[in-house]
Amino acid sequence: MMITMTGTPETPGTDLGYLLVKHPDRVHRFDVPWGEATVLFPEATPERCTAALLLEVDPQTLADSKAHKDAARQLNQYVNDRAYAASSLLVAAMNRAFRSAMRGSTKDRPELAATPIELEIRVPVLRCRGGAAVAERLFAPLGWTVEATAIPLDEQLPEWGASRYADLRLTGRVRLADALNHLYVLLPVLDDAKHYWVAPDEIEKLLRAGDGWLAGHPERGLITRRYLAHSRALTERALNQLATDEPDTVEPEQEELEPKRKPLNALRRAAVLAALMDTGATKVLDLGCGPGALIGDLLRDRRYTQIVGADVSPAVLDVAARRIRLDRLPDRQKARIKLIQSALTYRDDRLRGYDAAVLMEVIEHVDEARLPALEDAVFAHAQPGAVVVTTPNVEYNVRYESLPEGRHRHGDHRFEWTREQFTAWAGGVSERHGYQVEFRGVGDEDPEVGTPTQLALFRKEAA
Repeated sequence: MMITMTGTPETPGTDLGYLLVKHPDRVHRFDVPWGEATVLFPEATPERCTAALLLEVDPQTLADSKAHKDAARQLNQYVNDRAYAASSLLVAAMNRAFRSAMRGSTKDRPELAATPIELEIRVPVLRCRGGAAVAERLFAPLGWTVEATAIPLDEQLPEWGASRYADLRLTGRVRLADALNHLYVLLPVLDDAKHYWVAPDEIEKLLRAGDGWLAGHPERGLITRRYLAHSRALTERALNQLATDEPDTVEPEQEELEPKRKPLNALRRAAVLAALMDTGATKVLDLGCGPGALIGDLLRDRRYTQIVGADVSPAVLDVAARRIRLDRLPDRQKARIKLIQSALTYRDDRLRGYDAAVLMEVIEHVDEARLPALEDAVFAHAQPGAVVVTTPNVEYNVRYESLPEGRHRHGDHRFEWTREQFTAWAGGVSERHGYQVEFRGVGDEDPEVGTPTQLALFRKEAA
């Protein structure tokens, strides 16, 4: 695999060495379980710099490895293409050689790591299940210009047609860390035959590398299914965890101006935490908690002495428990948190007596006809001192160019409201149940269509 940076007067090509934490004048070698990985720089000038990652696989070592034997149902143990084509083995070597670069950290030039640069990435022989068109479907939505050329089975016999391999070339203006994480996820997806047994911890790897782009990718189902080796259980868990994220599309010119822009899901959690802080709450309900992103934030703040995560799905609660490492928490920390299965359209006495409740991106997953039942269960029965509700602003959807007109941001959304509709609903709830309501926007405000997410903070009126 070759990574080429085109230099500019402000950012010379040799800065690629800083980003990769590799000196261009040296050859860098790394032992991997199946052989040796080498990073070298065939060219390094201010105008153009190329880093090449070469993986030399020892077929016998690979055949003898336990992980490879465990995956034998997918790969023939002794006769395979692992030593000759880019695969998940290359991605493992990339993680070994470029770990700091994938995190987007460099102590010498932190501002450089946050800046999009002109990149060209070439993988000359990539196993590409489904043909070159699949590579276009996976990389193009991420801002890459994709050239994927099918490699013929035999150049001397073109009538035999194309092989399963492609010569992949990507060009674009992208942060290097983002580029490496795209490759980390999507090369194994194209290969579709991992060299090791896929366990539940692969979900965490996928979500970490896909943070900020996978949730909004039009092929996220295909990506998740293939990355997790077509395990139905793991795929369902991962997709449930992604379900709270919307497509945080950033146009290239915006990315140049705002290289450190946070994903919308991170901004949303920050806005919810700020609202909770304003209420002074210490005992908090996360209703419809999903895979536990907000719970993790709450757990890290000592002001919250009691935290309850409630969700209708036991599988999602299992994901949340693993995400916060519930089984490994010290007893004092574990005593602060409780995960319970509960349907938010039914009264549940366990949810009474709390200072505040959060419904973060929850109401739009409920049929509108069932919203009165949710209102009754939360505002009339549980009656927390404050309630924070967030939901998408459908008016903002026109700013997502990848979202077809008339489509919701997520396939499970039953509705998405305008600002006027949300204001009317929240105003009615507050009047019926003795709350005052304040509205806030989340994300960058567009002068025409508002912010991508709308937030309502309900506070119980004094008796």
